[in-house]
Amino acid sequence: MEDVDVFIGGREDAEKLFGIRVEKELASPTETYLELGAKLKDRFGFELAALSLRDSLSASVNRLSAVLYDGKKCHTSREYEMQIVDRVGGGDAFTAGLIFGVLSDYTPKRTIEFATAAACIKHSIPGDFNLASVEEVEELLSGDGSGRIQR
Repeated sequence: MEDVDVFIGGREDAEKLFGIRVEKELASPTETYLELGAKLKDRFGFELAALSLRDSLSASVNRLSAVLYDGKKCHTSREYEMQIVDRVGGGDAFTAGLIFGVLSDYTPKRTIEFATAAACIKHSIPGDFNLASVEEVEELLSGDGSGRIQR
């Protein structure tokens, strides 16, 4: 782990893989993830910790958001409620969006927003690959996410 700069996972991953957890439920998800990100950074020295948050309303409807801990604060994405066409590849799309944001020198807030939007779009595409373009992800970020045609 000493060669890893960015942790990408969820709360359960931190607990099951490393035994790192937040002992109590804090006042807000941001506080909870701030503490979890700090614990991951303290233990492994990660520069960034990206943590996805999924609320499964049903097998086909989920809410998705994420936080990015940068060593000082948590940057929270907006939450998307989505109808899932195919969940396979959603984590890969999130990771690719995060890498794209970091390599593009996006701010931490913009990076986590881009990664979450990319994952959200992927859930609407059948198959393992996110076929959405950067422009389509940007369109979701600039719109209201209602699914209406943007003109």
